[in-house]
Amino acid sequence: MGFRIEKDSMGEVKVAEDALYAAQTQRALDNFNISDLKMPLAFIDSILDIKLIAAETNHELGLLPKNKFQAITKAIKKIRKDNLVNHQNFPLDVFQTGSGTSTNMNVNEVVAHLASNSRVTVHPNDDVNMGQSSNDVIPTAISVSATRALIHDLTPALLTLKSTIENKGKLHKKVIKTGRTHLMDAMPLSLQQELSGWAHQIQISIDACQKIVPTIAQLAQGGTAIGTGINSSEKFRSLFARKLKTHTGLPFSKSKNTFASIAGQDASVALSGVLNTLATALMKISNDLRWMNSGPVSGLGEIQLKAIQPGSSIMPGKVNPVIPEAVAMAAAQIMGNNTTITIGAQSGNFQLNVMLPVIAYNLLQSLHLATTSAEHLSETIAHFEVNEKALTDKLDQNAILVTSLAPEIGYENASKIVYKARKEERTILDVAKEMTDLPEAQLKKLLSPKNLI
Repeated sequence: MGFRIEKDSMGEVKVAEDALYAAQTQRALDNFNISDLKMPLAFIDSILDIKLIAAETNHELGLLPKNKFQAITKAIKKIRKDNLVNHQNFPLDVFQTGSGTSTNMNVNEVVAHLASNSRVTVHPNDDVNMGQSSNDVIPTAISVSATRALIHDLTPALLTLKSTIENKGKLHKKVIKTGRTHLMDAMPLSLQQELSGWAHQIQISIDACQKIVPTIAQLAQGGTAIGTGINSSEKFRSLFARKLKTHTGLPFSKSKNTFASIAGQDASVALSGVLNTLATALMKISNDLRWMNSGPVSGLGEIQLKAIQPGSSIMPGKVNPVIPEAVAMAAAQIMGNNTTITIGAQSGNFQLNVMLPVIAYNLLQSLHLATTSAEHLSETIAHFEVNEKALTDKLDQNAILVTSLAPEIGYENASKIVYKARKEERTILDVAKEMTDLPEAQLKKLLSPKNLI
């Protein structure tokens, strides 16, 4: 492949002749070969939004000439129209300089390259990066990309999941089953009651997602290098935030304290905590589905999940609960990401956090995994079938129903009935008729599952 010579403040660099980026991106490519993880394209797209709105703001403030503003705007539109937001043009490793300077310059260089022509020369630092620093651009890109994913993707997916669970419960509100604590038989409940617990867990996460929006949507932009706003107009911060809010339709606002927004990542930790809580709910629901579907002969066999693929390479006819398993793994990844984000956020030394790229990568991955997991669980729950006979058979043999007799005959006497019923494999009603003086009609009423839920 041919190459061209590009220059930056450190000298000349060989760059592939068809590359849209320039010297600083090439240096980062050469220096950071740590993983095969690339900066998320949604994150790159958010930086493009920042560059677009920054150019418009600087032009309105009389700082960026009209021809350069128009060239930058045209270049960003071309990037999107021609689907140039890909890892060929934005190829940098997640594990790079902790401020994300390399990624910021990657975007600056691509935009400047496409914006420059025979009539105008656009400089990546002086023009595309005007009034900005990587130190405020990258935190702002985290806010923009996370807010977009939170509002446009995750929240709708959770609302659908909650609705699906509730609708499934309503369809089977008359179905009564054996409850379980410690994985052992407990008092009965309706299937609708059981599913209402799942739905409420999801509602808790929906509420938390909505509550965190104003925090994650605060923008560091305008703080520049360390929060003081050096080399940026005093009017930039407010005008930028208003314009980005209008451009995206999302509730962005300027940071209440740019020093905190640049040196800290508390908002990312808070959002990751919301996702971590959601992950525990998703794993709980997934594991309940796996247990309820288990068997079908030797397990609980309470429900049957939709068969979507063969489950074994050696056992013919075996079908496994693959979606709940996949969601449980995704939940585990989100929990691990939360630890990474927490460690990353505490790496704010003095005026700058130096783990921004890895925070961005993990936060956006968690948002994506939470969204797709919710979507997959919705589909799984919507289509499972209930084995009412299995539920009824197990309920009739549930010795723990004797709990309802305890107030009448005492805990010790009720325990004796349980042990005898289990030993002789008889129903509680049969044994209770022998071991108590209560009339059969009263026993049937006390032991009726419908009266116990």
